[in-house]
Amino acid sequence: MSNRGNAAEGRDESAILIPLHEARRERQAQPVSFDRRELDQILRVYGRMVAANEWRDYAIDHLADRAVFSVFRRASETPLFQIVKDPRLARRQGAFSVIAAGGLILKRGHELARVLGVFDKRLNLVHQA
Repeated sequence: MSNRGNAAEGRDESAILIPLHEARRERQAQPVSFDRRELDQILRVYGRMVAANEWRDYAIDHLADRAVFSVFRRASETPLFQIVKDPRLARRQGAFSVIAAGGLILKRGHELARVLGVFDKRLNLVHQA
């Protein structure tokens, strides 16, 4: 077995070793955010609801422990719904959830598309007399 400690003295070093605990601390220091694919799915639902004249405004919050997309009917009101990404719950109930204005969790899951399905219009069966 050879000692590689002195083998790299004559050349440029391209690899930088970072202790794992420092890398984790840096990653945890960054706020949680929606990635491009997730934001695309959310904005697709948002656009559909704006076209239906149900929603009018939104806000995005990138917090240390979660990311929140809040939907408003008017900007001066409390949010009608909040779409939340909480990575701490990813292995349990799922990282994504939709929360109503009163705090009731309408849907929670691992896949954002399924969670956003709570906003899909459902067809009702109509009986003719």
